[in-house]
Amino acid sequence: MSVSDTDQPDFDAYIATAHALAERAGAVILPHFRAGTAVDHKGGGAFDPVTAADRDAEMAIRQLIAETYPSHGIVGEEFGNERADADYCWIIDPIDGTRPFIMGQPLWGTLIGLTAHGAPLLGMMDQPYTKERFWSGETESYFARDGKTQTIQVRPCPSMSEAMLASSTPDMFTGANERPYARLAEAVRLRRFGGDCYNYCLLAMGQIDLVVETDLKPFDILPLVPIIERAGGVVSTWEGGDPRHGGRVIAAGDPRLHAAAMEMLSG
Repeated sequence: MSVSDTDQPDFDAYIATAHALAERAGAVILPHFRAGTAVDHKGGGAFDPVTAADRDAEMAIRQLIAETYPSHGIVGEEFGNERADADYCWIIDPIDGTRPFIMGQPLWGTLIGLTAHGAPLLGMMDQPYTKERFWSGETESYFARDGKTQTIQVRPCPSMSEAMLASSTPDMFTGANERPYARLAEAVRLRRFGGDCYNYCLLAMGQIDLVVETDLKPFDILPLVPIIERAGGVVSTWEGGDPRHGGRVIAAGDPRLHAAAMEMLSG
C-alpha cells in the first residue's frame, strides 16, 4: 500500500522504510557474494565493474520506494534519476564498493539516503554479510549487529600526528591531487587504503579519524553525511563546501582535525 504525501509521514516512518529497503537489497545481494557472479565493465578507460547484484538490488529498492512513496524522487547509481527535483528524494547505491565485492572482501555496503527539499534527512549503510548496519536518527547515529543497537560517536583527535587516515584507493590521488594528499599522508600516524563506505561509518564509530577521497558521486557520499554529522563529525569538500554533490571530500571526527587537514589539502 502506498503512502501519499498528504499523510505527512514522520521521521520514524522514513527510517522504517530505509530499514525495509536495506533488508530487501540484502536478500537480493547475498546469494551473489562469493558465488562467482559475472562481472561486466561499464566502459571507459578505467575498469568500472558492475554485477547482476548491483542491478537487481537497485531495482528491488526502486520497486519498494515506488510502492511506498510514489511521488518521491530517486537518484541511483545503476539506473539514473527519477524526479530528482522532488521534495523528497531517495539517494541509493546498491553496492558501494563493487571492487571489494567481486574480490570476496566484505568491505562494501548498501547506501540509502533521503533528502528533504535538497537537504540530507537520513542515511543508512547496510552490510548484510557481516550483519552490520549504520544509520542516522534525528539527532544521533546508530550501529546494530546481531539484534543489538548502540549509539555511536566520533572520537577526539586534535593532533594530525595522532590521526588514522583512510582512503579507498591510491588511484584517486593523481595529477593535481597527488601532492596535497601526499603531504597529508606524511603528517598522520597511520594511513590505510580500501574500505569505501565502511571507512566513513568507522569514522562515525570512533575507529578512524580522517577519510579523504576524490571523484565521488552524490550517491557515494550523501547517505553517509547525516551518519557522520549526527555522530559529531564534520564532512565537506576539500575547499570547505557542501559535500552532498560529491567530488573531493574530507570527513573528520574532530573539527580541529578537519580544519587542519583542509588547510594541508588546499595549501
